[in-house]
Amino acid sequence: MTRKIIVALAVVAGIAASPALAQYPDRPVKLIVPFAAGGPTDALARNLAEGLRIHLSKQVVIENKAGAGANIGAEFVANSPADGYTLLFGTSGPLAINVSLFGKINYDPAKSFDPVIMIGKIPNVLAVNPEVPVKSLTELIAYAKSGKKLSYGSSGVGASTHLAGELLNSRVGIDLLHVPYRGAAPAMNDVIGGQIPLIITDAFVASSQIKAGTIRPIGVTTMERTALLPDVPTFDEQGLKGFDSSVFFGVVVPKGTPPEIVATLNRAFVAALKEPAVKSAIDTQGMILAPSTKTEYLAEFMAAEIPRSRELIEKLGIPKQ
Repeated sequence: MTRKIIVALAVVAGIAASPALAQYPDRPVKLIVPFAAGGPTDALARNLAEGLRIHLSKQVVIENKAGAGANIGAEFVANSPADGYTLLFGTSGPLAINVSLFGKINYDPAKSFDPVIMIGKIPNVLAVNPEVPVKSLTELIAYAKSGKKLSYGSSGVGASTHLAGELLNSRVGIDLLHVPYRGAAPAMNDVIGGQIPLIITDAFVASSQIKAGTIRPIGVTTMERTALLPDVPTFDEQGLKGFDSSVFFGVVVPKGTPPEIVATLNRAFVAALKEPAVKSAIDTQGMILAPSTKTEYLAEFMAAEIPRSRELIEKLGIPKQ
């Protein structure tokens, strides 16, 4: 009996000493943004970090680790200790697309991470330089089929904006030339300046320029309109039924992070999303919040999105990077 008591006490002591059940967090938490500082993803992450600070009672530090289509930041998190102190603020690229697009990456979104929460998605918008003589998707398709050589800028190879353009080509039988940029800002500058005629970018980036009249919107690439541009019809409304392309945002941690810590982070994010400053940032960017904040929802979404992205990339014949 004495031996059993000793064993039981040892087990209890081991549980008490476990990092998963220790007071968490007891030091600052890092939120890795796999894109450059100053962009829309970075801005949203910084607002979320402030909300997290309130509800974790610890500083949340943003670290920008940009490059290689977000693979550098994602790989950093995948190889970090699974202790809840290094999080990835990921998007469609590192969490679904890149594993099928790049010939070799040193992480797997399905195997390297544990999901924390899906934040939501931001619709993409197709817009043109005002000198391009089209005002609707039907007119754009007809113009492209008339023999005009048209190109579109995106935020990079494999981005949801790139895939949206290739999907449009495939669906309607046109040949828009993809011009990848290192981010949405330089692509926007070139379409405004007339170096390229078209751009596909997220609604947040497009909205201010559309309202200023420097670019003309053609259509929203999701099934629903965006609140940022309520007067701009979707591709679906313009006859291209079922067309749906957006960028989603989710938070993950290294695989093997204790479930108790994942649950603590999930609760903190749910609370942060209710903070007025965070809600304002989400509305400003035109984000559509995810229908569920449960960790299981992001897991299920990624499990469906990864093969869907692979199938699309293979169907469109996009070469490995």
